[in-house]
Amino acid sequence: MREIILIKNGELVLKGLNRSTFEDVLIKNMKKALHEIGEFTFTKSQSTIMAEPVDPDTDLDDAVDALKCVFGIVALSRAAVSEKDMEIIKGIAAEYLDEELSLAKTFKVEAKRSDKRFPFKSPEIARELGGYLLSKFNHLKVDVHNPEVTVTVEIRDNYAFIRGNNIKGAGGMPVSTSGRAAVLISGGIDSPVAAYMMAKRGIELVAVHFASPPYTTELAEEKVMTLLHKVARYSGPITAYVVPFTELQEQIRDKCEEDYFTIIMRRYMMKISEILARHQHCSALITGESVGQVASQTIYALACTDASVTMPVFRPCIGMDKVEIIDISRKIDTFETSIQPYEDCCTVFTPRHPKTRAKLEEVTAAEAAIENSDELIERAVKGARKTVIK
Repeated sequence: MREIILIKNGELVLKGLNRSTFEDVLIKNMKKALHEIGEFTFTKSQSTIMAEPVDPDTDLDDAVDALKCVFGIVALSRAAVSEKDMEIIKGIAAEYLDEELSLAKTFKVEAKRSDKRFPFKSPEIARELGGYLLSKFNHLKVDVHNPEVTVTVEIRDNYAFIRGNNIKGAGGMPVSTSGRAAVLISGGIDSPVAAYMMAKRGIELVAVHFASPPYTTELAEEKVMTLLHKVARYSGPITAYVVPFTELQEQIRDKCEEDYFTIIMRRYMMKISEILARHQHCSALITGESVGQVASQTIYALACTDASVTMPVFRPCIGMDKVEIIDISRKIDTFETSIQPYEDCCTVFTPRHPKTRAKLEEVTAAEAAIENSDELIERAVKGARKTVIK
């Protein structure tokens, strides 16, 4: 039996004359996601993209699992291909959906007739097929409001497609359609979630991680790479930088007023990240900050860190509480890695009484105690190690 995958592309239908460009990027991203599974041909038709394996023995279960993580897909389903003949459609539907319908108690049939030359109208198709399936599956009952299985028949120009329930996709916009941005990635819960959320809006990711050996260990860095691997399942490849930050942190500890340690550290992180971001042709920075979650994330502290860069800073978690962030981290499988007890440099030299209502002029005055800051930043940038996470 010939089988394909039907892909619904959601909000891309709203893109007007630019829609085809977005769909082309989505198809490119799908090909990348399916690269190790098999070769597929893609056909665009209205709000649907049809993916058909070149090799009929390709494992479509694996293909569906891969496509579920591709941003830009709102729903997808495996479907059987049939000739546009009502009797053939009925026979294929009963065979193709045998397992799904055998396990269900209720169902309904929906029909979509794009080819108006087909002799049956949509309500007639649904009635004919529904009656046939009831005769083949005696235990079934029709439930048009909340069925366990929705059988859908789509009559297209060349073929009819028969499918069961839709599978929910990742939604959002195809990655790379909204530009590039650099995410400051720690080993915590929030920053991987922020990376995922911005990738969902079509942003291609670059990651910047700060390491402070011997205060942080190789295990902490490995933890971050594992988190990026999990995010890359959705975002595609991520160019990642590991920045040596020990020298700068020690200078902050030795020369700056303790209450400002965290804010000054964040400002230097932002400055270094902006330089690396520009090297990678990024247009924005991303952080996992949430208002009020810790002392460095008050609106006063955030204003001070923003003032250290000229790029816009995206904070998709800004209005979320910890429970909401954790829910997303569990969904994308980063939570269990994030809670591993390997500390990152954000916990090094934490002040006993951090400033929560810092003023920019106070912070810059405290920061001025580091006389060779430009040289320190330059050394940190030059010492950054780059890798690509897939």
